[in-house]
Amino acid sequence: MDRISIAAPVFNGNEKKYLNECIDTGWVSANGRFIKEFEKKFAEYCGCKYAIACCNGTVTLHVILAALGIGPGDEVIMPTLTYIATANAVKYCGGTPVFVDSEKGTFNMDPKKIEEKITEKTKVIMPVHLYGLPADMDPIVEIAKKHNLVVVEDAAEAHGAEYKGKRVGAIGKVGSFSFFGNKIITCGEGGMIVTDDKELYDKMVLLKAQGVSPEKRYWHNMVAYNYRMTNMQAAVGLGQLERIDWHLGQRKRIAELYKKYLKGFEEYMVLQEEPAGCKSVYWMSNVILQPKVKKQRDQVMAEMEARNIEMRPVFYPMHIMPPYYDETVNCPVAEEVSARGISLPSHALLTEDDIKYICESMKEIVKEP
Repeated sequence: MDRISIAAPVFNGNEKKYLNECIDTGWVSANGRFIKEFEKKFAEYCGCKYAIACCNGTVTLHVILAALGIGPGDEVIMPTLTYIATANAVKYCGGTPVFVDSEKGTFNMDPKKIEEKITEKTKVIMPVHLYGLPADMDPIVEIAKKHNLVVVEDAAEAHGAEYKGKRVGAIGKVGSFSFFGNKIITCGEGGMIVTDDKELYDKMVLLKAQGVSPEKRYWHNMVAYNYRMTNMQAAVGLGQLERIDWHLGQRKRIAELYKKYLKGFEEYMVLQEEPAGCKSVYWMSNVILQPKVKKQRDQVMAEMEARNIEMRPVFYPMHIMPPYYDETVNCPVAEEVSARGISLPSHALLTEDDIKYICESMKEIVKEP
């Protein structure tokens, strides 16, 4: 059997047509019609007034935090269980990431654990909508209001996800998305910031494009960054965005098939929960191995790989990795989810036969002593 990959992009819209227009017209770099159109359409999709296209998702977080004035001594509260870029962006600004434990069923940051982490140095709460599942935003926003903090949504993996009828990225003050090659829609590399705050938007526009004055060409008002998206990236992104409902439909199809073929096997592994009021986009379908499974997570993954099925571990908590190691951080849920969590192949090209084979293989492997 051919190898089943964990992820694969699908380009089935106007991507080639738009990309060829860039090549034919010569508008291949940081100017061109597709950048503004992609920004406009993405802002509309999220329900926000403004959007800023950047060269990748990590730098969107950096631009946001820099525009908010995060610097040495400032603290940003975030989940420990997420991709490391969330914390790195804080360190780029000289700030300090402060890690919070996860909810067991959703893997997302536990709102009940946030207030105990707030100090006089705290400036931002940064929830992550992990694997496409919205974080529990109402209590997070309420805590932020109570303590006069800013909510920055890391929605890198959650294009189109909804919390109580509102799309993520548009719930806090500002949101960030990624268009890396394995995301729901992709530019190969790319990122987007969305917000309704005009003052913040204006600052971020300057910061992402070398601080060049909007009134005077080649006049720079500040030290800033070259984080611009190219017109070619935006062309691909726009073609993907035009088909986002199809892409989301495929992720849901895959998730439903996993539910179908793993039903009744919960004593061995359970899927990530989707609480009421949350609409996941299933960027990755994930399972947590239960105590009845005696094999280690990595052994299960290795045996699946031997059957030509690519798996990946759920993210490692940041507080156990070298850049952010801190033995005083107490996040037992995140550590357990990470140690027992596996991300399953979740891309749109998977067939029902593929999913059935994956699930049958998992069942055989985890039942073996």
